[in-house]
Amino acid sequence: MKILTTKQLYQTDKATIKSQGITDLDLMERAGTTCFNWIHTRLQGNPIKIIVFCGIGNNGGDGLVIARHLHDHGYNVHCFVVNFSDKRTSGFLKNYDRLKNRGSWPTIINSKEEFPDISSKDVVIDAILGIGLSRKIKGFTVDLIKHINSKKAYTLAIDIPSGLFADKTVSKTDAVIEASHTLTFQRPKLAFLLPENEQYIYTWETVNIGLDEQFIANLDTHYFLSEKENIVPLYKPRDKFSHKGTFGHSLIIGGSFGKIGAVTLAVQGALKSGSGKVTAYIPKCGYQILQISSPEAMVEVAAENELDSFNYKTNPTVIGVGCGIGTSEKTKKGFAQFLKSNTLPLVIDADALNILSENKALLKSIPKKSILTPHPKEFERLVGKWTDDYVKLEKLKSFALKYDVIVVLKGANTIIADADKLYFNTTGNPALATAGSGDVLLGIITGLLAQNYKPLDASLLGVYLHGKTANIAINDTSVESFTATSILDYLGDAFLSLFIDETPKEKPSNSTTSPQEDVEDDEQYV
Repeated sequence: MKILTTKQLYQTDKATIKSQGITDLDLMERAGTTCFNWIHTRLQGNPIKIIVFCGIGNNGGDGLVIARHLHDHGYNVHCFVVNFSDKRTSGFLKNYDRLKNRGSWPTIINSKEEFPDISSKDVVIDAILGIGLSRKIKGFTVDLIKHINSKKAYTLAIDIPSGLFADKTVSKTDAVIEASHTLTFQRPKLAFLLPENEQYIYTWETVNIGLDEQFIANLDTHYFLSEKENIVPLYKPRDKFSHKGTFGHSLIIGGSFGKIGAVTLAVQGALKSGSGKVTAYIPKCGYQILQISSPEAMVEVAAENELDSFNYKTNPTVIGVGCGIGTSEKTKKGFAQFLKSNTLPLVIDADALNILSENKALLKSIPKKSILTPHPKEFERLVGKWTDDYVKLEKLKSFALKYDVIVVLKGANTIIADADKLYFNTTGNPALATAGSGDVLLGIITGLLAQNYKPLDASLLGVYLHGKTANIAINDTSVESFTATSILDYLGDAFLSLFIDETPKEKPSNSTTSPQEDVEDDEQYV
C-alpha cells in the first residue's frame, strides 16, 4: 500500500472529484458518513456523552457531518466549533448550516474560558485541524488540545490527530491530540509509523472513502505499507519434483564463547524458513551444542573460542554472518579479509555490523544487494545520530542508495530500505523485543535468499513472517513469556497464515439516513 504525502492526498481528492463527477461537498459527506458508520457500529445507540470538536476547515466539515448523523440517530452529542480563524471553507459552512437546520446549533469557542467540561467517561471526536496543518498552532487552540488530553477521555481522531503533521516532525513544545484511536482516510500517514509520534497515535486504521485508486496507483511515492496482500504474491510454491538442492545452501557464520546460542537460533531460522541445506561455521567450543540442538545442520569449526579466520570449506548459495561473533581483534581482521574476497550474497547482522561501523571502508566490499539487519543503535553507529525520525528515514535512504544494499531497520514497524524506497512492515508486537529475536530473523532471511527469493522479496517476506509469529502466539501466551525460540515454534503457522482468510467480520451498520432527511440533502449523498 502506498503512503502518500499531504500534497499527493490533496491531488487525489481533486482527481476523485473530477473522475467520479462529484463535488467536494459530496466527498466530505462520504468521509463523515463513513466515520459515523464506524462509530454507530460500535456504540449501537449507547447514550454516552459524545463531544465533537470541529475546526473551521474541511476536517471540521467532516466533524460536522459526523455530528449531524449522531444527532439524527438520537445520540447524546454536543458539537463545538473551534473558532481559531476568520477563514472558513465552503464545505465547513454548508455542513454548519445543515447541522443548524436539524435544530442542533454548535457552540462556538472563542477563548479558553469557553472550553466545555469533559469527563473521562465521555467520548471526544477530534476534527479540529486535519492534514492541512503546515505550521505550529497558536492561541487558545493550544490550550484546548491540552485541556482535552488532560481529561483522559476516549478520543477518536478524524484522519489525523490535531496538531500532528502528516509528514514532518513536531517539537516537544507543540500541542498534539493524544488520540486513543485514529480513523484515517484511504491511506495511512507517514507520521503514524514513527516511534517519535507514539504518544499521539495509540492505534489507527484506514477507512475507505472511495478515493480514485487508479490515480493513486499512478502516483510515485517513496513510502509503502507492507501488508498481507502485498506479501502473498511473493511466496514461491514448491514444485512436485523439487529436492533439497533446489532450495539452496545457507551458510551461517557466527558464534563465540558464551554466544553460541545466537548462531544456533540463526541456523534454526534458516532451516525452518525452508533452506534446502544449512551449514554453521563456528568456533570449536560450540561444536557439540550446534550438533545436538540442530541435527539437521552441518557444522564446520574454526579456532577454539572465536572466529579468527573465515576459511570454510563448504560451497554455500548465500551467507548469513554476524550473530554472536564478537569484536575481538582477530575476528575483526578475519571478517575484513572475508569481505574482500567474498562474492556471495550476504545477510549481515549484529557484531558484523559493529565491525563495519568501526571500519566503514569495508562497506565498499559488501556485494551489491546484500542485506543488512541493524537495530536502531547499530544503524546509528553506521550513519551517525539523527535529530528526529524523519532525518533517520533520509539517512536510511541515503545509505541504501550509496552502497546499493537492502537495509532492514528493526523496530515496531520494521523498515526495509531498497534504494530510495522504504517499506514499513505491519506484523509483530512487543513480544519480539527479546534476546535472540534478531538472530532468528537473520536465519529466516538467509534461508529465503537461499531459495532464490530476490533480496527485497526475501526481506519483505522474512520480516512479515517473523512478526506474524508474535501476532499468532499472543493468542496462546503473553508478550513477556514469548522468546526467540517461540518465533521458531510459530514460524510454520506464520507461513500457513498467508493462505487463510483473516478478514474481520463486522456486523452491518444501520442506515445513515434519518426520517428527517430532506430531498435536497439526499441528493448530496454519494
